[in-house]
Amino acid sequence: MRRLRLSFASAINERTRPLIDGTIEPDGIELVPVVSDPSETFWRMLRFRDFDISEMSLSSFLIARERGFDALAIPAFPSRRFMHLELVAHVDAGIETPGDIAGKRLGVGEYQQTAALWTRGILEHDFGVSQYDVEWYMERTPAQSHGAATGFQPPEGISFHQVPPDRSLSTMLAAHEIDVALVKRAMRKTAEAVVERSARMKVGQVEFDRVTRPVFTDPIAEGKRFFTAHGFVPVNHTYVISGDLHREWPWVALNVYKALLAAKRHAERHLMASIPLSLVFREEYLARTREALGDDPFPYGLEPNRAALQTIIDYSNEQGLTSEKADVEDLFVPSVVEWAEMAQG
Repeated sequence: MRRLRLSFASAINERTRPLIDGTIEPDGIELVPVVSDPSETFWRMLRFRDFDISEMSLSSFLIARERGFDALAIPAFPSRRFMHLELVAHVDAGIETPGDIAGKRLGVGEYQQTAALWTRGILEHDFGVSQYDVEWYMERTPAQSHGAATGFQPPEGISFHQVPPDRSLSTMLAAHEIDVALVKRAMRKTAEAVVERSARMKVGQVEFDRVTRPVFTDPIAEGKRFFTAHGFVPVNHTYVISGDLHREWPWVALNVYKALLAAKRHAERHLMASIPLSLVFREEYLARTREALGDDPFPYGLEPNRAALQTIIDYSNEQGLTSEKADVEDLFVPSVVEWAEMAQG
């Protein structure tokens, strides 16, 4: 039996928890799960190759592959969300609509991270805000960023600033030293996060809420708008398998994909129980979600995700993070792609 180190970027993701707790086991593999914060997980894999298979930022994977990162992706996508809905603005910034972000100071955890990539693309294509009309502030230090492993440099023509070491996105936003930031997730994170300063250096939640407001005040309406316009929920993470492992044990990727798919289906069968009891109308909650996003807003496999993958490839190239547009098929393990297509019928 092959022993593998598989890293996960969250212990609370219902679609991967069955693999972490051993409810689901991949055939022929003894799994050693490692769980850490997403930014740390990706940093460790990109910089030190700490894992055999790793959950991975899709944006950083595109950049790393172009620069020689020896890995292929497994078409399982455990994390996706409308990342632009996490934009939070200072109440005095004069941002009433997304279009008002033009000319403002916008903070992100890391310039090349997938959330920032999607947000820039959506602001430009859906709301007319060019990335060149924004002042960008990045929180992560060069040493602790994904870019430390991929050789990131700010694209030419971008107004780019590093957040000072004694500041975080949340403290700068509260003080109106920046106007808007992708900070909602960071404000929810625990103090154990190693890389994300906003998780540790932050103002009190009451004070923060008093001086800030979400850019998208009706997130459900915006989520419906985006899904209707584009047909997908933006993909955030995938999994990558090291090239050495795949060449030596080519069967591993497919067995891991089957286990990831089984874990997803297990979570979906138990979805009702996972919704908090405080949501009294749980069945209505699920029905409304499916009405807005379809029966499976988290599909695995390449074909159901082709539109999302092509869009992020286009955005990455358009924003100067990658010099060429990758072919979607070249990114993924061929045997897994073919098996997934057969299994989907």
